[in-house]
Amino acid sequence: MDRSVKSARARRSTMVNRHSFFLCFLLLFSSAGTQAPAQKEEAHIHVIVDLVQLNVAVTDSKGDYITGLRPQDFLVSEDGIPQKLATFAEGNEPTRRVVDIMSPESKPAASSTDGLPTVGEAAPQTLGSLIAGANVFILFDTSNYMYRGFVFAQDAIADFVRSLETADKVAFYSYSRNLSRAAGLTADRSQVLRGVRTTVAGDDAALYNCLLLTVRDAAQYVGRKVVVVFSNGPDNASMVPPEDVAELAQSTGIPIYMISTQQARLEPVSTAVFERMTAATGGKAYFAKNWKEERRAFSSIRDDLAHLYALSYYPQPNPNRGWRAITVKLVGERLKSYHIRTRNGYRPQPTRFPATGAAASMSESGPDGPNRPLDK
Repeated sequence: MDRSVKSARARRSTMVNRHSFFLCFLLLFSSAGTQAPAQKEEAHIHVIVDLVQLNVAVTDSKGDYITGLRPQDFLVSEDGIPQKLATFAEGNEPTRRVVDIMSPESKPAASSTDGLPTVGEAAPQTLGSLIAGANVFILFDTSNYMYRGFVFAQDAIADFVRSLETADKVAFYSYSRNLSRAAGLTADRSQVLRGVRTTVAGDDAALYNCLLLTVRDAAQYVGRKVVVVFSNGPDNASMVPPEDVAELAQSTGIPIYMISTQQARLEPVSTAVFERMTAATGGKAYFAKNWKEERRAFSSIRDDLAHLYALSYYPQPNPNRGWRAITVKLVGERLKSYHIRTRNGYRPQPTRFPATGAAASMSESGPDGPNRPLDK
């Protein structure tokens, strides 16, 4: 009998404790609810506005670069909405705010040989200074497509690295089925050259997987970035389509340059993909007879970077959360005959570097960070 009484008392005590806990929970929940409007209002205060950066090449009918243009010569629109330029630079000159360039106190424009105004001093003529301040990411094909010309390709890349005398920093990656970060972004050219010489050929080619990871790495850095790909064959091992790579490069403002031999043209599908991808990002695709004759492609890339106009703007209010089309035109009758090459749009990123879908399965983690080799 005593045992049943004790059991009943214990049950009543448990029920009281449960009710007390429930009441406390309700009080806490209601107090949190009263603070919700303040938290919501605070969230609206912190607004992140992304700066859209464009690399714009302007050429005449002969393919010669047009130099000396001013901010007011460009008309940029996004989904048909006119945009106001925030910064402007030509070639390797430092980027300046447009308001500073247009102010009366700014340095007056000099006259170029073709009658167009110039901003600042003339661009240096040494090859090394043509890409000053750029972060260059080199991606080297070490798949079995490179067996025949592997050593020659290594020599060509080493020459290219040495020619980047005053580029800010250089990174060297290689790929076959996986990506290997042989040399992370560094100003030490000897470290990059060691990475070039330690590569070995073999396995299938997952170009688009590895190019996507390379673009994501480059996008983490501010300033001008460019990816230069040495590839000699099609992709036969990737999980992501080339369209995803091109879209990420467009959205992050990174031009892609592809250098290959005429042997790669034997695969017309890959050739078309290379050309579409580079054009969409504002870069170029180059095909030479063999790796020994790639010097002209190197020179063309350096020349291209030396004559690019760097424009940026903060997007005007736009309800479109999908693909936004960018249009760049020149103002004035005398400039309408020139040709413009730049990326044709971007997709606003909900997070800065999302790792979704196939890209998530390729994401890396480990104590070595971004320089950890992935090839096993």
